[in-house]
Amino acid sequence: MKGQQVLPTLVTTTPTKVGRRPPPKPSLANNAHPCLRIPHRPARRIPAPAASGPPPSPAAVETVPWPSPALRPPLGHHRSSRRRRRILLVYLASPLVLPAVPLPARARGLFRMPPVRLANRYFLVRAGESEYEREGVVNTNPVAKTSVDSGLSEQGKRQAVRSARELERMGACDGTCWIWPSITQRSYQAAEIIAALNGVDRSRIVPEYSFLDARGLGAYEGRSLDSVSEVYSSDTISPNIKPPPIDDGTPNESVADVFVRVTQLMSIVETQYSGDTVIIVSPDSDNLSILQAGLVGLDLRRHRDLFFNPGEVRFVDPKSIPVYKQPPSAVYKCTNPPSCT
Repeated sequence: MKGQQVLPTLVTTTPTKVGRRPPPKPSLANNAHPCLRIPHRPARRIPAPAASGPPPSPAAVETVPWPSPALRPPLGHHRSSRRRRRILLVYLASPLVLPAVPLPARARGLFRMPPVRLANRYFLVRAGESEYEREGVVNTNPVAKTSVDSGLSEQGKRQAVRSARELERMGACDGTCWIWPSITQRSYQAAEIIAALNGVDRSRIVPEYSFLDARGLGAYEGRSLDSVSEVYSSDTISPNIKPPPIDDGTPNESVADVFVRVTQLMSIVETQYSGDTVIIVSPDSDNLSILQAGLVGLDLRRHRDLFFNPGEVRFVDPKSIPVYKQPPSAVYKCTNPPSCT
């Protein structure tokens, strides 16, 4: 305005923060557990690019924050990892330490014939005469083993009673005993008679479903009992000779086949019991004669020398054979049945 003095306007400017960046966002390292948190390093100050003119003021200096460290394991982690790795390598390189003596149960798990020792007492019993045997007919098909016709005849029942009295006289069940009969009808009937006359609870009768089946005679099934002598003649030549086969389901078993079955039975019983008395009841003689031959180390070709009559009872002594059952010559001794030469 005319006549008025215009005063110069004083403009104040705030020094600009050249190169100033926003503060860093909190990193994972800041929010981590105190044990994993890494302390921040102070920000370093980097001068701005030099320009002509007067030196820059402190406010014009560019401030760059120290790079935020990545989340990493705490101090000493690598040393502890190396220590654990060394311990693991030493453990893996060390030899496997095994017990000097195997556990008793495992030592009895594998049963071999003839045994070094027996963990139990054994009585072998042949069941009494069956109805088929009374008629003189061969019956070894396992399909009919539980039928009534496979049961004891009247003579067979009397023989079973005599077997029970003989076991009582021998003191077989003075303390306690287990009775292992074949599931064949006549064997189980004989086992029940033995249990009743010796005061043994029926819960101690353990039926055997397959290992004590009568020896399968193949094509001789249904023929006369006298014809079985041909099978026993073959047994004296080799324990591997089988009877002729048949297509009605009757197995044709060699002596070696029966030997495998009775060895499996002994392996189970020797592992399951210790210091007990076990009464094995078989429907025929071959199971028992082959079993006893294996226990005493007799050549299996001579198992017929240990023939069991219906109702016969025999205590098993693996160190000897009864005098009346000894073979005529000792050349048939076998240390590794059924491989006997």
